[in-house]
Amino acid sequence: MGSTVSIALGLLMTGAVFLLLNDSDSRLADESRPLMATCLISVLLAGVAAASFFSELKHLRWRYLAHAVLVSGLAFAVWTYWPKD
Repeated sequence: MGSTVSIALGLLMTGAVFLLLNDSDSRLADESRPLMATCLISVLLAGVAAASFFSELKHLRWRYLAHAVLVSGLAFAVWTYWPKD
């Protein structure tokens, strides 16, 4: 959970810098859309990881579902960002 949250926060801070500098550099415009997509995936994955962690700590009935969603989200992130060549 800690790694997903720190990656999401780092990407969100990078996105904030991109928003502030977007007008001054045209090269950033090409990178802002993929960055926002990555931010969305990371924030969603961090939320699922936090829910999975919380459900495991409290031994909630839906913890296995949360674990399955987390593994599915991680698999989606790997599939999305794995090199296609």
